[in-house]
Amino acid sequence: MSAQHEDSGDNQPSQHELWKITLGELDEKMGVKILEESVERVVATMPVEGNRQSFGLLHGGASLAVGEAVGSWAAVIHASTMGKTAVGVDVSATHHRSAREGQVTITATPIHLGGTLTTHEVLITNEAGQRLCTLRITNLLMRRHK
Repeated sequence: MSAQHEDSGDNQPSQHELWKITLGELDEKMGVKILEESVERVVATMPVEGNRQSFGLLHGGASLAVGEAVGSWAAVIHASTMGKTAVGVDVSATHHRSAREGQVTITATPIHLGGTLTTHEVLITNEAGQRLCTLRITNLLMRRHK
């Protein structure tokens, strides 16, 4: 799926430095590792171990937390090309299957990259490439506060 891009009207290359992902406290506790970061795609991994619920399955809340983080990071990278930042305004998820072990891969790709809003699809897959969860996240782009 290719993203729609809003034209800012000036067609000039961005003079803003791309934002680089910095893990937060929860990301570190969940064992998140960043593999790729760009406007087009953000990819991370997370171990199932340490993120399971009481029945031994990957916790749905862990999937939402990591999916929201990766989708938001993708939005902030896009926003940084305009000297802006991003804040989440909506996230929804569908759990398709679960995992008991191994690691999951989280991939955020843009559906819409605008000057005011972004929407990303975030896929969480297991080591066999099977889809465990699909998230959709919308972020509002805002001026950075200094």
